[in-house]
Formats: sequence, C-alpha cells, structure tokens
Amino acid sequence: MVVDYGLARRATLSDLFSGGLTVDDACDAHPYLLRAAKYHGEPTEKECPVCQKERLTHVTYVYGDQLGRYAGRVKATPELQQMAREFGEFRAYVVEVCQSCGWNHLTLSYVLGHGETSSGEGRTART
Repeated sequence: MVVDYGLARRATLSDLFSGGLTVDDACDAHPYLLRAAKYHGEPTEKECPVCQKERLTHVTYVYGDQLGRYAGRVKATPELQQMAREFGEFRAYVVEVCQSCGWNHLTLSYVLGHGETSSGEGRTART
C-alpha cells in the first residue's frame, strides 16, 4: 500500500503562501532530521518550494514491529530492497528536506516485506 501526501503538501504550501502559516512554522526541521538529510539523505532534482535556493533531499525512515532495534532508522533506497527480503512487513516513510531553510514534509509512505512472519526476524537481521 502506497500513500502519497502530495495533497497535504500542497495545502501546507498554499497556507504558507497565503499568510495562514509562517515560514518559521513551515520550515521547522528538527536538527536530527537536518543531520540525517546531510549525511544519509538522497538528493533529488526538485527545488525547495519555499526558499528556492537548494534542491530537496529525501530521508527514508523505516518502522515495523518485526524490525526490532532497526525501527526508526534512516535507510537508503538500495537497503530497502534487501530489508524487504528479510522482513515480513514494515513501512517506509519518505520525508523531503531542504537543508537551507528547514522545509520538511512527509511525501510518501509504503509497505514493504515478503509477507511472512517468523519469531526471530527482529533479532537476527543484518541490515
């Protein structure tokens, strides 16, 4: 299942540009998110819709009961393919981040995994 948050993104940007939301409220990336974008993010070709100074970076977080200690970590796209073979089910969340102004927004979430469950998956993963 894939969830695209494009409509919510457009609504937030519309609210920002119409004055209903301040730049400080829209560009409130947490320092940990900015650090994740800098060191683990994947660059995109999309320009920041707020400052238009820098290209956006995607940061992908993974969550799921079977992930154990790996839940909540940042993963690169190639790592997700291996994880999908190792775990029964988990969800990936993609956040776009501007490292210049701090704009950030959840853009996409999707479920990955091979669909099977086993009692030891969360403890023995090598990701």
